Amino acid sequence: MPRLIATDLDGTLLHDDKTVSERTIAALAAAERAGIEVFFVTGRPARWMDVVSDHVHGHGLAICANGAAVVDLHRGGRIVEVSPLDQALAREVVDALRSAAPGTSFAVERTSGIHYEPQYPPLLLDPAAVVAPVEKLLADDFVAPLGPDGAGSAADAEPPAFPDQPVIKLLAHHPDLEPDAFLTLARSAAGDLASFTRSSPTALLEISGPGVSKAGTLAHCCAERGISREEVVAFGDMPNDIEMLSWAGTSYAMANAHPEVLAATTGRTASNNEDGVALVIERILQRCAERSAERGAARP
Repeated sequence: MPRLIATDLDGTLLHDDKTVSERTIAALAAAERAGIEVFFVTGRPARWMDVVSDHVHGHGLAICANGAAVVDLHRGGRIVEVSPLDQALAREVVDALRSAAPGTSFAVERTSGIHYEPQYPPLLLDPAAVVAPVEKLLADDFVAPLGPDGAGSAADAEPPAFPDQPVIKLLAHHPDLEPDAFLTLARSAAGDLASFTRSSPTALLEISGPGVSKAGTLAHCCAERGISREEVVAFGDMPNDIEMLSWAGTSYAMANAHPEVLAATTGRTASNNEDGVALVIERILQRCAERSAERGAARP
């Protein structure tokens, strides 16, 4: 029996309408009862984790921002570990991408929220966001306002975990380039400065600190628990999942997965809208129950 299940959210665990089905909720709970830890491993920031916060048992931790943040969902999505992107490196990345792909616009994801350039297409408006040129957003003296869901907001009873609000992700959008082509171009232009990936169907890149990935943070969390990679089952659908899927002992691509994800995994399952993650968990638990029954029957 595996000891840990690591699953992406959008396009993997969640339906396209961003809900978690009753079947999936039941499967996750059954896995936890059987002693299998469940980690949500996502590109989402901590403030977007409310969709699954009620379905985490045991440890309550999730890996967010493609590995840049570990979040305690039992404490309202509070960030407990962070692997930031150095602002000087981020500025170098901006310069390199603007040279390689004119027309690129940027957003800066900090522990307290997102801020973006006027031409950047915001996926979700943040009432506390600063809209300004990225040079200002990445300036060393930039002071971000504290959003309603950010670390250190007025609603927090405890001191902020990261009062300096480090950058956890830089986002780059291009209005015309094909998504995979933009990713390839960016890695060629600035891959020595930061980690580049993508999870959106549009030409939107997610940029983290050098070496930061879902795989690296998951491996660290597993090491803390004495869990080997062979004891991990992982699920995903987009390029930002590939390193995690390649690292895990057993990995599943969703039927709706990106072609590169299909090539990187050891198994296949149904699509996110058909509860592919739940289907595999049910099979794992069923096999374990059958083997347990066989062992019991074999005893004198």
